[in-house]
Amino acid sequence: MDQSDRHTIASLLEVMAALRNLDGGCPWDLEQTFETIAPYTIEEAYEVADAIEREALDELRDELGDLLLQVVYHARLAEEAGAFNFAAVVDGICRKMIRRHPHVFGDDTVAGSREQTEAWETLKRQERAAGAGNERVLDGVPVGLPGLTRAVKLTRRAARVGFDWPGLAGVRAKVGEELSELDEAVAADDHKASAVEVGDLLLAVANLCRHLELDPESCVRQANLRFERRFAQVEDRVREAGGDWEAFDLDALDRFWVAAKRGEKP
Repeated sequence: MDQSDRHTIASLLEVMAALRNLDGGCPWDLEQTFETIAPYTIEEAYEVADAIEREALDELRDELGDLLLQVVYHARLAEEAGAFNFAAVVDGICRKMIRRHPHVFGDDTVAGSREQTEAWETLKRQERAAGAGNERVLDGVPVGLPGLTRAVKLTRRAARVGFDWPGLAGVRAKVGEELSELDEAVAADDHKASAVEVGDLLLAVANLCRHLELDPESCVRQANLRFERRFAQVEDRVREAGGDWEAFDLDALDRFWVAAKRGEKP
C-alpha cells in the first residue's frame, strides 16, 4: 500500500458507520451498547500498556489501533443516540489541552514539569469547582479504575487538602503498621479481618508508590513479568530432569528460582 492508499480517521469513521448500518451492517455490532463495549475498551487499554511494558512497538501500533476503534465505537453509539459525535470528542479534548497548557498556548510560564503538574491539577480543581456546587474532595474518581490506580488517585486528592504524611518515612511506617495488623488477623484465624487488613495494606503500598513517584500498576506488571520469566527457568530445570515436579521438594525448586534470579541482568 502506497501513501495514497492509506486509510485515515475518516475511513475508520466510515467503517464504523457501515458496521452499525441497519441495512447490511454486522449483526454483532448492531447488538452492541455502551455497556457491552466498555469491557473491550478496558481490555484494549491494558493491551496497549502490555505492549509498552514489553517494548513491542509493532504490537503497540496495532493495539493503539484497537484502542482508537473503541473511541470511535463509543462516539458512534453516542451519535446514534443524538448526544454527540466523534468530531465533538476531538473538539472537546483539543479545547481541554489548550486550556490546561496556558504556558504553551498562552502567556503563562512554568519552571519545569513539576510546576506544570501542579498547575494542571489547579486548573482541574477550578474546573470541577465551577461545574459542581457541593462536590466533595474525593468525588469524581472513577470506581471502575484498577484498584491500585484508584488508591493513588484517592490519596493524591486527600493530599491536596493536607491529609498526607509530610515525607516517605510516615508512609513506610504505615505499611509496617498494616502488615502487623494483618499478622494479628491471620494469627487469630479471622478470615474476614484478614481480608480487611490485606486491603488496608494494599492501599498503604499504593500510597507508598505515590510518594516514590511510582505507578503501582506498572510495578506489579513488571513483577508479574519477572515471575513468569523466572518460573519458566525453574520449569526448564524440572523438564531437563525428566519433568516430574514431585521429584523436587520446595527447597530444590527455590534453589532453581534463586539461580534464575541471580542470572538476570540488574
